[in-house]
Amino acid sequence: MTPEQELQLAVTRRHFFGKSAMGIGGAALASLLGGRLEASPGLAGIPHFPPKAKRVILLHQSGGPSQIDLFDYKPALKKQQGAELPASVRMGQRITGMTSGQSTLPVASSMFDFKQHGESGTWTSNLVPHTAKIVDDIALIRSMHTEAINHDPAITFFQSGSQQPGRPSMGAWVSYGLGSENDNLPAFVVLVSQAHALNTDQPLFSRLWGSGFLPSSHQGVKFRAGADPVLFLSDAPGISKGTRRSMLDSIGKLNQIKYEAYGDPEIETRIAQYEMAYRMQTSVPDLMDLSKEPESTFEMYGPESRKPGSYAANCLLARRLAERGVRFVQLYHRGWDQHNDLPRDLALQCKGTDQPTAALVADLKQRGLLDDTLVVWGGEFGRTVYCQGRLTEVNYGRDHHPRNFCMWLAGGGIKRGVVVGETDDFSYNVTNDPVHVHDLQATILHCLGVDHKQLTYKFQGRHFRLTDVHGELVKQVLA
Repeated sequence: MTPEQELQLAVTRRHFFGKSAMGIGGAALASLLGGRLEASPGLAGIPHFPPKAKRVILLHQSGGPSQIDLFDYKPALKKQQGAELPASVRMGQRITGMTSGQSTLPVASSMFDFKQHGESGTWTSNLVPHTAKIVDDIALIRSMHTEAINHDPAITFFQSGSQQPGRPSMGAWVSYGLGSENDNLPAFVVLVSQAHALNTDQPLFSRLWGSGFLPSSHQGVKFRAGADPVLFLSDAPGISKGTRRSMLDSIGKLNQIKYEAYGDPEIETRIAQYEMAYRMQTSVPDLMDLSKEPESTFEMYGPESRKPGSYAANCLLARRLAERGVRFVQLYHRGWDQHNDLPRDLALQCKGTDQPTAALVADLKQRGLLDDTLVVWGGEFGRTVYCQGRLTEVNYGRDHHPRNFCMWLAGGGIKRGVVVGETDDFSYNVTNDPVHVHDLQATILHCLGVDHKQLTYKFQGRHFRLTDVHGELVKQVLA
């Protein structure tokens, strides 16, 4: 069989219909020939029902924030300080190799003060005073649980629904299903900020925002701080706009000839991405230019909001991306992996993130955007109640804990001022209303008007979906 025949056999029904005038290639060619695109459509029939949210801002706190020091108040632990974690609580559950060799697993109660806030009476620690002011706008889940116990598989699982690399990320699924509201910016944008904590943190891999087996046009586009937010976007020295336009016209025609000959969907993607990059040469500088933001905005987001690449600046950019109709904005903030020196490093993390996080919600609300924007905050797992390393009166560390952790949601489709789930007295096991990662993923898609069971892609003979074969709606948080 010749390569041409193999390619012809590889053309699926979806790709066949993609070759029509409404396909990406046809739309991009129309743009090359002078047409105007308003947005990139998603799949026919999606949304499946009227959406409450049009877009998502996912604030991923990479490393695993300590639920027991932030949102899961356990005052009785003060009496257990230094005592061995009861075997009846652990129940032989797996722990990491970093603490499995310890001769003791002493209970470490939180050294931070907790108070109730808002009309909802939600408990938060004094590390998050700004989040405390928005508790009546959020739905706090205290009973999240996951399957992975180490960072890379846990983050991969949270972002793609599988611990194994290679699946599409959540943002890619949303882009694939719903398309884009803005033809001048990607449907899926990623912003990464570095830790405020002093200890070294875990790396992040670009596959976390990859498209997996979906067309590569749905992968996340990472925006960087600095003069060139998107690599290779600017014209090379000596290349004028007219020359660039002429080059794209010629390349587009050649790619279209190849597409008509072979039907390879990645050629469609290539055409569309060349055109997107050309339009982004104008839209990205406008997006990144914060000079027109009033002083009050920078005061709201905090002192680091003027520092490009900081978490605060990225939260402000997330709002600006939401205003421009970007479908999925993914923030990653490193530094939450406090195996030791937790009191110091957790305080530093919260000092750098609490104000801009709350400001983002408040800013979206005052602009009327929170009603149709879903904001999600949380990490890949939680932290253990027992101390990793030496426990003292002023210092402790905590290991990874997948059995329970906290996340919160706000905005489109979410009930305000509610707390879902309970844990035992040691913040070790979920005792009421457990919420699995797949359940949260299904709920996020539901807010966007997508039935997670119906958003699928056939690959290697199987219909895949973000939630695999799992996932139930978290109805307690739905408005």
